[in-house]
Amino acid sequence: MNLNLQGKLVIVTGGSKGIGYGIATALVEEGAIPFIIGRNQPTVLEAVKSIEEKGGKAGYAFAELTDPNQCTAAIEKAVTEYGRIDGLVNNAGVNDSIGLESGSYEGFIESLKRNVVHYYQMAQLVLPHLKKSKGAIVNIGSKTSLTGQGGTSGYAAANGARNALTREWAVELLPYSIRVNAVIVAECYTPLYDRWIKTFDNPEEKLASITKNIPLENRMTTAQEIADTVTFLLSERSGHTTGQLLFVDGGYTHLDRSL
Repeated sequence: MNLNLQGKLVIVTGGSKGIGYGIATALVEEGAIPFIIGRNQPTVLEAVKSIEEKGGKAGYAFAELTDPNQCTAAIEKAVTEYGRIDGLVNNAGVNDSIGLESGSYEGFIESLKRNVVHYYQMAQLVLPHLKKSKGAIVNIGSKTSLTGQGGTSGYAAANGARNALTREWAVELLPYSIRVNAVIVAECYTPLYDRWIKTFDNPEEKLASITKNIPLENRMTTAQEIADTVTFLLSERSGHTTGQLLFVDGGYTHLDRSL
């Protein structure tokens, strides 16, 4: 299926590794140009280099996403270099274990800044450009917004907000034909997930205890599977889809995990 994304410029926050990098490479495969925004300069440059070595194009900017001024500068760089913005993927975030019993007010506020405030900031910054291109926004969310996890109040609250903002923006942006959807992730094997698994005494046993509860094929979701859905939602092939929360999770969130 041709998604007609050739030459489209798509902002991808946290696009240098994990799910974000998967999204960036999927966009390249469709002829689009991902513009990666992140704070880790070596990994951002490595991701761009990897894409270019495979014959693709990618732009980038360094930014600490909790800093509004750096966000503004990053979007200005994208517009200066490419002259347009056709899509936004809000992806960056971290499950930072700011719980209720063990957390603090300050930590909770910082978690919201790390995980949802920049979603709003980036959407507001790209909005004038999406009005011109009739582009699309895809927010990456987490199962924690529905299932809870324990010990991660900040991240869970942020993801609940991501879901709500997806539908709020879908309504507000109807007059501009800007579509807004979210892809909800459950258990996806990323470098960050791998590091977490390796903190256990028996990583293989811990991983097996998780995958056995994923109904479809008892396996982790891949970054590619997330990326393919995101790419579709950014394209005109999903031209009448907006305000949706799509669960790419092997049935983890909604199906009986005893299956």
